[in-house]
Amino acid sequence: MTRTKAILITVFLGGLGVHRFMTGKIGTGFIWLISGGCFGIGWLVDLIKVCTGKFTDKNGAVWGE
Repeated sequence: MTRTKAILITVFLGGLGVHRFMTGKIGTGFIWLISGGCFGIGWLVDLIKVCTGKFTDKNGAVWGE
């Protein structure tokens, strides 16, 4: 997946935790789903991480490359 697609998924579906489910982070994905991305703060942190290439999947690989 390209970084652009990863950013778009995070921007539009990040509040529901979709980006976390896609990377295999099921536990935190569920938390994002029920809390609205941890009330928007966690979503914003994840968006910044995706944009800078620091967001990893459950195996440690950078997501969006």
